Amino acid sequence: MNDYVALLGTKGGPAIRTGSTMPTSSLLSLAGRSIVVDCGLGVARGLVDQGVALKDLSTIFVTHLHSDHYLELGPLLHTAWTAGLSTPVEIWGPAGLERYWEHFLLSMKDDIELRIEDEGRPDLRALVSVQRIEEGEVTQVGPVEIHALRVDHPPLVDCFALSFAAVGKRVVFSGDTAYFPPLIEFARGADLLIHEAMLGEALEALAERVGNGDDRLMTHLKRSHTLAADAAKLASEAGLGALALHHLLPSDDPGFSSADWDAAIRPHWSGPFFLGEDGLKISF
Repeated sequence: MNDYVALLGTKGGPAIRTGSTMPTSSLLSLAGRSIVVDCGLGVARGLVDQGVALKDLSTIFVTHLHSDHYLELGPLLHTAWTAGLSTPVEIWGPAGLERYWEHFLLSMKDDIELRIEDEGRPDLRALVSVQRIEEGEVTQVGPVEIHALRVDHPPLVDCFALSFAAVGKRVVFSGDTAYFPPLIEFARGADLLIHEAMLGEALEALAERVGNGDDRLMTHLKRSHTLAADAAKLASEAGLGALALHHLLPSDDPGFSSADWDAAIRPHWSGPFFLGEDGLKISF
């Protein structure tokens, strides 16, 4: 059985520019189940490029309510519906995600009702349910067992790392987080950890490129995200099979390359390493 994670979008933050990668989204294929993790801009295109039939979507997890993680959730599901979706979809996410979905449906009410009447489609509103992620509770999706850990991503409170386990394999997504020691035990022994990361030496240029924020943007980056070196240290302490970095800050600055990321992590992590690129498929 081919178990893998496909990194569909690997940049940190919601903005895209000419030549940039896309915001955060991933596809997990484990024990015959396909699970989408986060729905940043471009997720539908990323899934199609991986050969996924959108009409077959069944399970989506959203780690937290920053737009680069759920902006395209509604459009993804609506597009899947127009592509033939007729079976239930469960969305799992933090408190407040149900409000997003309710208001997305309201914004598309005219189109949805027109297509039901004119094209004979099932009611999208009846197909999708939104469930709340709770730390400490176990979620079961077929053979896949999911655990959640609340991480440190201020000012948000409900931001979760997620562990997916089945058939003797386990993959952990860090979610967006500052360096967070409890992740060591949460991820211990996993086959693959997919951790967000930033390059400290690139942050000033990143903030300048954004252009419409003030010093609060830099404060947010430094208190709410993890340096690549610290992600590597965490991976070593957790005894992982492999480490992948995504939600890269930055991912699209020509002044920095994969060599800079290698230089940051290799003093602390000697195992298999994958630097996130849109469309990268990692088997485990």
